[in-house]
Amino acid sequence: MVPWLHGFDGPLAFAVFILACGGLLTMYSVGFDHGTRFEDHGRNMLIAATIMFVVAQVPPQRLMAFAVPMYLVGVGLLVAVAVFGITKKGAKRWVNLGVVIQPSEILKIAMPLMLSWWFQKREGQLRPLDFMVAAGLLLVPVALIMKQPDLGTSLLVLAAGLSVIFFAGMSWKLVIPPVVLGVIGVVLIVMYEPALCAEGVRWPVLHDYQQQRICTLLDPTRDPLGKGFHIIQGMIAIGSGGVTGVGFMKGTQTHLEFIPERTTDFIFAAFSEEFGLLGTLCLIAAFIFLIARGLMIAMDAPTLFSRLLAGSVTMIFFTYAFVNMGMVSGILPVVGVPLPFISYGGTAMVTLGLALGILMSIAGSKRLVQS
Repeated sequence: MVPWLHGFDGPLAFAVFILACGGLLTMYSVGFDHGTRFEDHGRNMLIAATIMFVVAQVPPQRLMAFAVPMYLVGVGLLVAVAVFGITKKGAKRWVNLGVVIQPSEILKIAMPLMLSWWFQKREGQLRPLDFMVAAGLLLVPVALIMKQPDLGTSLLVLAAGLSVIFFAGMSWKLVIPPVVLGVIGVVLIVMYEPALCAEGVRWPVLHDYQQQRICTLLDPTRDPLGKGFHIIQGMIAIGSGGVTGVGFMKGTQTHLEFIPERTTDFIFAAFSEEFGLLGTLCLIAAFIFLIARGLMIAMDAPTLFSRLLAGSVTMIFFTYAFVNMGMVSGILPVVGVPLPFISYGGTAMVTLGLALGILMSIAGSKRLVQS
């Protein structure tokens, strides 16, 4: 086994190990009386570890060969979802191909692969048109995913694609204007929230439920027993943890079932209640270490393709963690984004295993070049 493990990055593996242990500990506390969630979470981690191990053996040059086919298959399946997909709870996100799958999950990895391949082919001769083509390649799947509708996954795919475009050398002159407009837009929404969220007012572009999520974020007390219940209970749980937490398996908000989705999207609230501010800071520090190590791997990667791919894959972990913690803490709208390695979910764990395998593969390729 030693030759197989030779290319593995030790610091990255250590960060993942710490987060996995934290995930198992938290899942046991919140899920021991919730069917087989703890056992299934452990199984999902083993599946993700296996995927990571297998993908880590594939050189980045071979990963590049999967970029175009994986992207085309993913977009084709998204079109199939739009035409004859399966609808559950008002969302059309699945397609039956003998086995029911959610094609949008493929794009979380296919998107950075495709854009990294695109910029690799144009290394040394980039033009503004190349960035426009890259934006088009990104917007097609994002638009199809938003149409399902699935705001959480579309944000993850958009973040992964934008990170590739940014790391490829997009000018700050193109980055700053939309950021400034976004900040101004947020300020205006907050200032005019009473009028914008009044009964009967409908926002263009967004679905009704997306508008309601934003309005609930701005003022959860407008519907404390309905749409604002998630945010209010999450903030109560985080606040009740104090500095040191109430103790392992002693969270009242969690075990009295005030926290909805306590094993999935809102597991961060349960973690904060039981382990407090100190535990939360340790968790955030582990994520920061994981992200920093991923970016270091990207900086040291031997080719443009592997640098862009490693950087964008690392930003997937950042987006997952930031959006989940933000929505549970009441600073972002509630969307279906799990907390990496902590939340229950087989599909997300497979995606994380793929992402880690890619990072390990790129880290191993650097060692081969140096040797």
